[in-house]
Amino acid sequence: MALLDVTALTAGYGDTTVLSDVAITVEPGQVVSIIGPNGAGKSTLMKTVFGLLKPSKGTVAFEGRDITGWAPDRIVRLGLCYVPQVENTFPSLTVEENLEMGAFTLRGSKRERLERVYDMFPDLAAAKSRPAGKLSGGQQHMLALGLALMLSPRLVMMDEPTAGLSPKFASSALEQVRTLRAAGVAVLLVEQNAAAALQLSDWGYVLASGQNRFQDTGHALLDNPEVGSLYLGK
Repeated sequence: MALLDVTALTAGYGDTTVLSDVAITVEPGQVVSIIGPNGAGKSTLMKTVFGLLKPSKGTVAFEGRDITGWAPDRIVRLGLCYVPQVENTFPSLTVEENLEMGAFTLRGSKRERLERVYDMFPDLAAAKSRPAGKLSGGQQHMLALGLALMLSPRLVMMDEPTAGLSPKFASSALEQVRTLRAAGVAVLLVEQNAAAALQLSDWGYVLASGQNRFQDTGHALLDNPEVGSLYLGK
């Protein structure tokens, strides 16, 4: 059974349709990338899957359960988390307070999950008492991801994790995707650095004008001359 199965999804803003009959699938433990030009509907797709936008058509299923149009707080409880590009931490709270907020649905002690996040991201452990707003761009993204991991998700959706980061921190952000996969967590990734995203992906989708244009393994899309000339700058 697929972890995430999106079928014939049509969505947009007001009277403007951004996505039209889009279909994607994520299997357990996979890294799946969505690439395409600006305005292709990549972030809109993420928001619709996570319940921030209501589709006008189509279905979103998670582990076989139809969650189309569910509110984000219900979706999170199933094990599907979303890390947006901006406004993804609480700047005035410390790192540890942020992580505790990430586990808002949990009852009882959160210490075991805190330690798991600290083990995965030692930089956060070293900065646990610092306000999130004082962290570097790369550390803030790490913290946003840690927030999601406090709920032990089975799928994390990441929207443009390297946007605005220096090359050093951008590389670190993508390395975090490998860390998640090694921990058995599936990742659905929207990323501006399409070539780097496809290199670490099991499967990839190319969206254009709000529709599926190509899909294949990450390496096959990298080797596809048409994909390369249109979307990878080759």
